[in-house]
Amino acid sequence: MSFFQMPNPVAARRLFLGQSGLVLSGAAVALLAGKDALAAKAGGAAPQDIQILNTALGAELEAIAAYQLGAESKLLEKPVLDLAVTFQGHHKEHADVLAKTVLKLGGKPVQAKANYNFPVDQLKSQADVLQFAAKLEQGAVSAYLGAVPLFDNRDLSKAAASILGDEAMHWAVLRQALGQAPVPSAFMS
Repeated sequence: MSFFQMPNPVAARRLFLGQSGLVLSGAAVALLAGKDALAAKAGGAAPQDIQILNTALGAELEAIAAYQLGAESKLLEKPVLDLAVTFQGHHKEHADVLAKTVLKLGGKPVQAKANYNFPVDQLKSQADVLQFAAKLEQGAVSAYLGAVPLFDNRDLSKAAASILGDEAMHWAVLRQALGQAPVPSAFMS
């Protein structure tokens, strides 16, 4: 199931953590953050770490496809189109690092689906596309939020929170573009 089909952020977090089985090991997050020396100290990766990374990679690949859909929709004005392409670039960077990390850990990275079940028939305006992207980003924030506090090592938590921070910024900017309060509350759930 996609983040786009989640009824709320908590369901998105459950989907992410449920599909991945367990949270990332310290080694996997250190590799993800490009900290190979820290990864060596943290120990080897377990098979569930690769599964978790692949779950995150799958979500990033879905986001890349979603932003491509928005970019090709001809519904976005130039400044919004530029923003969508920028955010898509961020997701491509996340996906690249995740795939390389899966390979470093001896796994096989998941591939993008040939077809995503996006609600294309509901995208009739720029606002519809922005709302679609905002829901994706909100789901991603919630999913990463569920994983960050589970690390014992503060450096590893910081590494995992890096992607969460980027997703949260995307969500805030998209809410602002929709005329909504960019930060709807003092706490994320």
